[in-house]
Amino acid sequence: MEWVGTPNFRSGRNGRKPLAIVAHTTAGYYPGCLSWMQNSRSQVSAHYLVLRNSRILRLVKDDDIAWHAGAVTKPNWSLYDGTNPNYYTIGVEHEGMPAVGLTEVQYQSTLWLYGELLAKYPAIEPDINHIIGHYRIDSVNRPNCPGTKFPWVRLFADLKGENEVDNLVVYDDGDVGAALLLSFKLKCPMIHKAFADEVHAKNKHWIGILGTNGNGNYYYAGSDRIETAKLGL
Repeated sequence: MEWVGTPNFRSGRNGRKPLAIVAHTTAGYYPGCLSWMQNSRSQVSAHYLVLRNSRILRLVKDDDIAWHAGAVTKPNWSLYDGTNPNYYTIGVEHEGMPAVGLTEVQYQSTLWLYGELLAKYPAIEPDINHIIGHYRIDSVNRPNCPGTKFPWVRLFADLKGENEVDNLVVYDDGDVGAALLLSFKLKCPMIHKAFADEVHAKNKHWIGILGTNGNGNYYYAGSDRIETAKLGL
């Protein structure tokens, strides 16, 4: 996970707390989908964007309002209370097309991110009322968001059965390439080192950071870190 930011947000939540996650599919690919959410003229954003290569980009703080689900048309969501859903939801965009589905590494990053949000916000439970698709809020204009290929059954099952991921790749500035290699090999999410202390994993693999292996920490530093990351040692 890494911070990228956007001007498209509103500070605070008017006293509300997040009680649900709204899943979206971008219907486009990176970097275009990110540029659109960072363009002030678009008037749209999300708290997080999960890329097909496993990267998680953070655009809006959880405590602030992202503009991802404010338009409500024929909703089918029991927790909708007649007010703007942006005030009490967290929006997660997934890079891709509704008819294609997530890549495996993208799914693993999604699973990890949702698990972290559930741990942070006890009101969000791993069920169909607290983790929803955008279509549940706007069934007319967003009937295919996040799409029929979104892995709902697998996601709910994994969220109920897992408290933390086995492996997590942590990278330093300038080491995204090596981190991607190891993330693909281990089929696990990756985050920037700035967020490393906030998250949980059985094993953390540190790219571009010196340290001594042990206690679930593995370090890949020096001029050969890309080759070492390929091996996953």
